[in-house]
Parts: sequence; structure tokens; C-alpha cells
Amino acid sequence: MKLGVNIDHIAVLKEARRVNDPDPLQAIWISQRAGADQITIHLREDRRHIQDLDAINIINFSPLPVNLECAMSEDIIDFVCEHRPQRITIVPEKREEVTTEGGLDVIKEKSRLKEIIKRVQKEDIEVSLFIDIKKESLETSARLGVEWVEFHTGKYANIFAMLNSNLSRTDYAVKELKLSRSELKAMLESELKLLKKLSKRASKLGLRVAAGHGLNYQNVSAIASIKYIEELNIGQSIIARSIFTGLERAIIDMKVAIDG
Repeated sequence: MKLGVNIDHIAVLKEARRVNDPDPLQAIWISQRAGADQITIHLREDRRHIQDLDAINIINFSPLPVNLECAMSEDIIDFVCEHRPQRITIVPEKREEVTTEGGLDVIKEKSRLKEIIKRVQKEDIEVSLFIDIKKESLETSARLGVEWVEFHTGKYANIFAMLNSNLSRTDYAVKELKLSRSELKAMLESELKLLKKLSKRASKLGLRVAAGHGLNYQNVSAIASIKYIEELNIGQSIIARSIFTGLERAIIDMKVAIDG
């Protein structure tokens, strides 16, 4: 199981004061030393954390592969084609959201995605689509000819949090607060079963499979044990722990949690 460390939250701290510290670039070598396999960043349209210069420096100097999460906006795709990270993961974006709230509507956006994918792949950049755990989203992704899909694990993470009395503040959690423990357990098992089934299907379709969103030290092991998932992209929980333990220790601890 490969670990992609998302370092956006380092840039969140930098942008909070509009200063140069902490520099996200410094996290690259610490991540490599700790055993990370990839660096993941999200260059958002509103530039709320990672800035263009951050992304350029990370792409140019990282000894680890760089996975750049991005929306479908023309200026972002222009940036991608000019600076050429090893992979992009196309995600949906809403200005008002705190974090990415769900997967791409690949069926609705199929025509637009087809053009973007063709353009990006011409630059020898791999393309991944960030999708919900739905069969129709997976099948459409395969027909679009991408190399990867990344399953959005937010629903799984929210159910896990509620089951363990660590209530999430998302709209999904609020709607489900009145469920019994047995109902929550059934929902969790159902979500994992579907993820296993669709990960296997993705592999048969020739897609490589990643997963991410809401994964932390407590809930990651069940996802990491799924045979056909080969990569996890995790950020917030690692950066949060690093405040107390340091970044290298936090990444090592996550790798231990992934290994079960």
C-alpha cells in the first residue's frame, strides 16, 4: 500500500498570516525520509492554501512523484500542462465548501472531461478521477480512458466517526445522528463491501485504484486491507498529529496504522 501525503494544510498555516513560513516545500524531504511514496497537493481555484509558486517548486524539486488535485477550470489545466506533475486528480470544487464534499459527476461532465483528459495525457501526465463509490461513476471513468480512479471515502469516515462517538460536523452526519449502533455498523459494513466490490471491478477494467478523504489513524486499516486499492492519499490527520509529534513521526505512525 502506497501513501500519498497531502501537504495542503501546511500551506493553510502559511496563508493564515500571509507570510513565508511554513514553506510546504520543506515537507517534501521529511516525507521522503519517513517513507512516503508520493506528495499530494490541491491547487484550488480560490488559492486558499497552496499557491502557484508553491506548486511549481514542489513539482520541480520533489524527489517523490507529485499528484496535483485540481478542478476542471481552464487556467488550472493550462497550469498543469505547463508544469507537468506526474499525475493530476480531477476533483469537483465549490467555493463555499470547507473541503471536497463528494466525487465528480463524471456522467454529467463526460464531454468536458474527455477533452481535458486527452489534452493532459498528451503531456505524458497520468489522470485520476476522484469519484464516489458508485458503479456508474466507475464504469464511466473507465470509458473515459484514465489511468486511475480515487474513491471518495468521506461517507465511510463519517459513519466510522459516528460509530465511535466522534461526531462529524458534515451535513451527512447531521442527518444520520438518530441511527442506532447496529444500524451504523450495518452501514459501515455495506460501505466497505461496496468499496471492495468496485475496487475489484476497477482492477478488471484496467484501472489503478486509490482512496482518500477523511482517513485517519483510527479508520484507515479497514480501507488499507482491501486488496485492489494500491494507494491512499491522506493529509489532514497527518498534519494535525505532526503539531505534537513532528511530521516525520506522524507519517511513520500513519504507515504503521496502514500496515494494520
